[in-house]
Amino acid sequence: MKVPMLDLSEQYASLKSEVLEALDSVMSSSQFILGDNVKKLEADIAKYSNVSHGIGCGNGSDAIHIALQAAGIGAGDEVITTPFTFFATGGAIVRAGATPVYADIDPVSFNLDPNEIEKHITDRTKAIIPVHLYGQMADMVRIREIADKHNLIVVEDAAQAIGAKQGDYTVGQLGDAATYSFFPTKNLGAYGDGGMVVTNNDDIAEKSRVIRVHGSKPKYYHSVLGYNSRLDEIQAAVLNVKFPHLDTWSEQRRKHAEFYTSLLNEKVSEHVQTPVIVEGFYHVFHQYTILTERRDELQAYLKENGVATMIYYPLPLHVQPVFESLGYKEGDYPKAEKAANQALSLPMFPELKEEQQQYVVEKIAEFFAK
Repeated sequence: MKVPMLDLSEQYASLKSEVLEALDSVMSSSQFILGDNVKKLEADIAKYSNVSHGIGCGNGSDAIHIALQAAGIGAGDEVITTPFTFFATGGAIVRAGATPVYADIDPVSFNLDPNEIEKHITDRTKAIIPVHLYGQMADMVRIREIADKHNLIVVEDAAQAIGAKQGDYTVGQLGDAATYSFFPTKNLGAYGDGGMVVTNNDDIAEKSRVIRVHGSKPKYYHSVLGYNSRLDEIQAAVLNVKFPHLDTWSEQRRKHAEFYTSLLNEKVSEHVQTPVIVEGFYHVFHQYTILTERRDELQAYLKENGVATMIYYPLPLHVQPVFESLGYKEGDYPKAEKAANQALSLPMFPELKEEQQQYVVEKIAEFFAK
């Protein structure tokens, strides 16, 4: 059996007629940039996030940068974030002119540990970027309390967590801003790049809209140094077709995660640590990620047997070569480093079949039995 990491073909087949109709409508309108589709998506995603504003942009990486710049983060500032995340988080901080300062993770949720934050706060600290990794929110209640105590901005990197919750709080409600990615592999994915900033802060929203169009307002008059990062109509049209299905897809992911966990705990609990849904949190399982000491050997064995897996992420930010000048070294963040050495993400998408999951777990059990 072949089990892909992600298969978007079945999803497309189920939505094909709607997608093609939406694309034809865009082509016929000849309105390709910041038109009605973008406006509708911005309004719908903002409402879904329980905030006032959505600002579509070119991709999730730009969304973080735009939010930081709009919040006034720049040269000389420090931004505390997790070292266990995709490069875009740290890259956006540096692109904004600030310096990333890392704090270790909670090994249960893989997210930024609130208990680690305050020890890294200095008089130059201006913001915190919690990353809601794999589809589960960081502890935003505690992070918001810390931010308020020290007068810090909070920008939530929610690229993997649209629809996630902590209690009654959605992504974006407790941050000064939150950012989404609509990369094709995301839970709500476009057919190309796309991203969005969502916020309740009118000033951040207005500045984000200006920054995404070269800092221009009115047109051709440039008050700030912005850049070209707009969500285009074609991608927005696709996302408008997909968005009504998001909650159903999230529930399917959660069902698959529950099935994986029951099988893995039954067959290989002594070898594999399964994901934990923190009490009171709603996990949308962008990824289903296990921990195992024999990660690389297991990945190779699964590949030999037709099972695709991914490692998110093999090298934490603090030891990435591009950040060498920051002076971090291996051993500085042991929990993040352990996760980077042991994390393995298994196939996960709404249309995943139970027999595919059973095959994946069979092969994992077979590996450890050998």
